[in-house]
Amino acid sequence: MDTTNLNCVIIGASHAGANCAMELRKQGWQGNIYLIDTDAHLPYHRPPLSKEYLSIEEEGATNFKPLFALERYQEEEITLQLGLKVTKVIKKLKSVILSNGETIRYDKLVIATGASAIVPPIEGIESCRKVSVLRSAKDAIQIQQDFKTSTNKEVVIIGGGYIGLETAASLRKLGGNITVLEREERILARVAPIALADYFQELHTANGVKIHTVTSAIKIKETDATIEIQCNNGNVFTADVLIVGTGVKPNTFVAEEIGAEINNGIKVDENLQTTVEDVYAIGDVAQFYHPTYKEWMRLESVQNAVDQAKIVASNIVGNTQNYNTIPWFWSDQYHVKLQMVGLSKGFTRMVIRTEADKKNCFSIWYFKNDALIAVDAVNNGKAFVLGGKFIQNKILVDPLKIADNTIPFKPNNFIKTETNAH
Repeated sequence: MDTTNLNCVIIGASHAGANCAMELRKQGWQGNIYLIDTDAHLPYHRPPLSKEYLSIEEEGATNFKPLFALERYQEEEITLQLGLKVTKVIKKLKSVILSNGETIRYDKLVIATGASAIVPPIEGIESCRKVSVLRSAKDAIQIQQDFKTSTNKEVVIIGGGYIGLETAASLRKLGGNITVLEREERILARVAPIALADYFQELHTANGVKIHTVTSAIKIKETDATIEIQCNNGNVFTADVLIVGTGVKPNTFVAEEIGAEINNGIKVDENLQTTVEDVYAIGDVAQFYHPTYKEWMRLESVQNAVDQAKIVASNIVGNTQNYNTIPWFWSDQYHVKLQMVGLSKGFTRMVIRTEADKKNCFSIWYFKNDALIAVDAVNNGKAFVLGGKFIQNKILVDPLKIADNTIPFKPNNFIKTETNAH
């Protein structure tokens, strides 16, 4: 496929978009590549925003690690259009119009616009100046500055998901007085089983974080000095810093402009192409059918973004590939590293293995009938790696042997055979 005189426009320069640009060059795209993003920073790693970055103690320090050095973009002749917004897409002319008035024609268009934080409809929240979300470098800088200049270091976090808990751990390390408000009956209600949620509840409580479940903020009042959060159960909390971590919504504006199908994200086929010819979607914004788990899904993870970037670049240059990667995720909180591989939704059996010779080291194995579908590993890299290999290769695993921590952690010790089938 001769791409010499063609233009590929990539909208969104986070993990999916930036990696897609590099992969296009690696896989032989000879034409122009335009990488556009509203964020003015050189594309950077996002997961550390709620982890290492907020834990920095030096005043005004930053550690936004770039995905690629500026020189790399220059070497690969990738045109960066940072700090600019796509205001319009003209489908008939295959063109995008930027906020600076520039028009760029495309032969191939990749939408990697990610997702935006959801701000719940709480009375008074829109007018409150001291409310922060955490999706970008700008957000992280604001939270860090608000925290370090606050008098009492009182922080209230609305939302007990991974972002809320990671932020709580980071600011607690700096001496913050942290309160987490979760409207559900437990933290991590939508993303983790009770066993894992209980573990992290105990972890945060042991580190001095106050967690209130079945508690929803219904009104926010701001004074010059503090923020007052009124809740549905009559409780009132006072904060110097208020952070909202209640989930995200996919940024589908570009797809809407060109009439692509949207359903909890931009719908794509097995090649990651939208319902519009020559237009692809990848990363947090893309909804795709996963052949292993046999359902439509939208994943918010670095791994998904990077792997989809490779697949779509291959498809754009004419080397057709389907996307069927087993997803994995991670979360760092205090001294704990949680690594997750696969998706546990719909599991019929759960096995917990605690390593006898290691403190604070265990793994949760999820089975759907006989098939292993997911593993959550706490301070246990071996379980994470081994579980991923078992799932990817569809190897049958014996749950009873996994549960027995007297059996050494070696692959052949856990594979189910006819002689040990149950």
